[in-house]
Amino acid sequence: MFTTVKNAFKVKEIRSKILFTLFVLIVYRLGASITVPGVNAAALAQISSTGLASILNTFSGGGLENYSVFAMGVSPYITAQIVVQLLQMDIVPKFVEWSKQGEVGRRKLNQATRWLTILLGFIQSIGITAGFNALSTIKLVNNPGVRTYLTIGLILTAGTMFATWLGDMITERGLGNGVSMLIFAGIVAQFPKGLQQLWDDQIVGESGSALWAGTGFIAVVALCLLIIVAFVTWVQQAERRLPIQYTRRTTTSPKSSYLPLKINVSGVIPVIFAGSFISTPQTILMAFQRTHGGDSWYQIMTNIFNMQSGPGITLYTLLIIIFTFFYAFVQVNPEKLAENLQKQGSYISGVWPGKGTQTFVSHLLMRLSTVGSLFLGIISLIPLIASNVWNLSQSIGLGGTSLLIVVQIALDVNRQLNGLTMKREYIGFIHD
Repeated sequence: MFTTVKNAFKVKEIRSKILFTLFVLIVYRLGASITVPGVNAAALAQISSTGLASILNTFSGGGLENYSVFAMGVSPYITAQIVVQLLQMDIVPKFVEWSKQGEVGRRKLNQATRWLTILLGFIQSIGITAGFNALSTIKLVNNPGVRTYLTIGLILTAGTMFATWLGDMITERGLGNGVSMLIFAGIVAQFPKGLQQLWDDQIVGESGSALWAGTGFIAVVALCLLIIVAFVTWVQQAERRLPIQYTRRTTTSPKSSYLPLKINVSGVIPVIFAGSFISTPQTILMAFQRTHGGDSWYQIMTNIFNMQSGPGITLYTLLIIIFTFFYAFVQVNPEKLAENLQKQGSYISGVWPGKGTQTFVSHLLMRLSTVGSLFLGIISLIPLIASNVWNLSQSIGLGGTSLLIVVQIALDVNRQLNGLTMKREYIGFIHD
């Protein structure tokens, strides 16, 4: 990967993309340190270990820590994407129609996603602000009131839309998927603090045999981390190659070709979806903390959506599995794939074109998604269980989720850099 980056910097066009991406990420990190006016960010220290705070802090790139203008991050946008994609599955006819209109339809769906992002962002920002203000003994909002909450809601919603725009700029003019890159940068920025927290939990204040035990524990964690990184990298790059044959040979047709399908077709998107999706009910429940905090139904629902409880961890893992199957069919539409192969005069070896190809790819996606969902679920589940067993910080418990995101995005960026470098060499070869 370091060799790829070194070679990429030698090409002006690729170097410009890298520098532009870094510039946007710096702007985002600066915004994540600007606290919203009228808010006492120190109050968040009392509730920073809650599941909702940890999730939002992860997907806001550390923006929630200071209750900054980017405190919501791109979480409302991700939730809006989930809703819009679900509505395209024969639920809203207009959305189904737009999904079949190519580039024009895609723009309409993106516009609908942005309007929904504004709505969700405004509701979530007010709900979370009011909820956190009720949970902490030190008031988060200096002068709570309708006007204050509306102002904070507008500021946080504007921050979300600006973060989304920054993500779009990275996608168009930089490297990788913009939204994913913002999350990636935030997680990387939080790693030193997480390591420091682990050190403080296990080492500081201990002596003698306890110190050796703490040091040994950290060594085991470091070894497990290396093993998990290697395993995640291996699985994320594994793929099933389907041999492609051509019914009519032309000068441009390759002699041999294949259709690659990753073992984990959905990538890391289901993990992001699940984390964003589970935060919405928590936001709604926080609004009822003051009036119904002692009610049995509230305690049950809070336990279900709490990332520190057994039911909450189970729900989180189940959501990852469900979204893995769902997004696999969004990424690889068997019907469109079969149609495109027919248009190209090609077919999968040993499979009938048309309906036969659609059925074959659908069954294959189900099998691949079964492996992919188990992989994502286990990697996300192990750190959460370890966090509860050893009573570690919840942010450390979400380390599996963060690790998946970081490794996947790093691989995607490396793959894109390789592609741009090879394309440049290919063009230079033709011109020569």
